[in-house]
Amino acid sequence: MKTIELQLVTVGLDDGKQGIFVGLPLLSQQDADAGGQVENLWFSDVKNVPESLTMDELMQLVASQLCDRIATVQ
Repeated sequence: MKTIELQLVTVGLDDGKQGIFVGLPLLSQQDADAGGQVENLWFSDVKNVPESLTMDELMQLVASQLCDRIATVQ
């Protein structure tokens, strides 16, 4: 079975609400050991997706959004 690396990021707000975000790992273990700080944080628009969406379909959707974002920033 083909696998992909995913990482969960949990964000806690001061009112007690929490959100969990799924994505590709930002840093490898070697990068994390060397240190690093968050410089920017962006949130995409909220998208409604079918409940039956597979992880592969979700990652394709995320990849297409990233490509669109990169094209817009350049």
